[in-house]
Amino acid sequence: MRWTLVATILGSSIVFIDSSVVNVALPRIQSDLGGGLAAEQWVVDAYLLTLGSLILVGGSLGDIFGEVRLFVLGVAAFGVASALCAVAPDITTLIVFRGLQGVAGALLTPASLAVITASFEGSDRGAAIGTWTAWTGISFVIGPLVGGWLIGVSSWRTIFLINIPIAIATIALAVLLLPKGTMGGKRVPVDYVGGVLCVLGLGSVVYALIEQPQLGWSHWSVAGGLAAGAACLVAFVVWEARVASPMLPLRLFARRNFSVTNVETLAVYGGLSAWGFFLALFLQQLAGYSPFRAGLASVPVTIVMFFLSRRTGRLSAHYGPRLFMALGPLIAGASLLALARMPTHLDYWLDLLPPLLGFAVGLSLTVAPLTTTVLADAGSGDAGIASGVNNAIARVAGLVAIAGIGIAASGGGQKLTAHGFHVAMLIVAALVALGGVIGAAGIRNPGLSAR
Repeated sequence: MRWTLVATILGSSIVFIDSSVVNVALPRIQSDLGGGLAAEQWVVDAYLLTLGSLILVGGSLGDIFGEVRLFVLGVAAFGVASALCAVAPDITTLIVFRGLQGVAGALLTPASLAVITASFEGSDRGAAIGTWTAWTGISFVIGPLVGGWLIGVSSWRTIFLINIPIAIATIALAVLLLPKGTMGGKRVPVDYVGGVLCVLGLGSVVYALIEQPQLGWSHWSVAGGLAAGAACLVAFVVWEARVASPMLPLRLFARRNFSVTNVETLAVYGGLSAWGFFLALFLQQLAGYSPFRAGLASVPVTIVMFFLSRRTGRLSAHYGPRLFMALGPLIAGASLLALARMPTHLDYWLDLLPPLLGFAVGLSLTVAPLTTTVLADAGSGDAGIASGVNNAIARVAGLVAIAGIGIAASGGGQKLTAHGFHVAMLIVAALVALGGVIGAAGIRNPGLSAR
């Protein structure tokens, strides 16, 4: 059991690291390959686009072919895509290769969590999911630190090369130690049409949001992108309601906690992704931090999550998730309000550390109960789909939040300003706190057996 947890955490961690590690590299990438704020958004959002829109297909493939097999394939593909990112000769090529990374991440992420769900039961499952969530959350936060250090001693390209030995080690563990017969065996069609509609819908909307500050709302590509994206997303929902084997089973949303938890995920993870993106740019482009120092600034969040998340996962499995999922985002959102007043000539210990600690406590109270709750009603047969839906929503939330908040933060320009950062943090704080309101109003504690 222990090696199952180690292998799945190690593999999924590279996906979450690459969701955030690029943030501290963006100024160096821009200096080397060119591009403004829009290009920086695309380097992040190309990854989130394919990861978020195809992770549901990945969940389906895992249920059909077996999560262990798909996990190994996804890790291998992620290593190859990372190598391609490391040798990208221009910004456009890098954006394309980042999209390929997202495709690989969409295969391995739901498979890793589904293996855990099938391998553990009761409070042990809650603790295991809490540990997985803690380490993936830590990976998201520690990514900028590792990336900043690598950029300082080498170049931005090393943040992608470091994934290759991790991928090799993960594959070795999975092949040697994971159970070969775990899950799989369903012979149903894969919903490729749904996947295409999802990619086109999200891609068109995000294109419009990223390019709007430069082109304006009236530009044909912006207006057309929004219209086409909305049409594709509506068609996606209609298709999913009618197709025999949908990648997004709408029946799951008939379960109250599943639906409410995913709505809360949309708010909290949208805020979390935008927080990491804009804080990294602010610290380097406006506060004068080096990439390593910018990454080091978020280390307290990592430390707090490491010590609290596993305990929170076990407690929420015992007492119910409602209190944790309500209080956690409210604490995190209130803490982030302080960043909306942070000066460019900041004192780290007075201006940045206190709100980061409050944010870390709130996040630690939230992430493990949220993940556990969304899977609580899903049996092993739906594990891949359930985890895929929640992970897709989390990635889509970040995708749309970075693009949408970028409109308010840019003020029509191609560089982040102090005022733009403060506006972004106000929106981020409101989004995260909204997640707590949603949790308090909607989550119901299930009947819990003695543990």
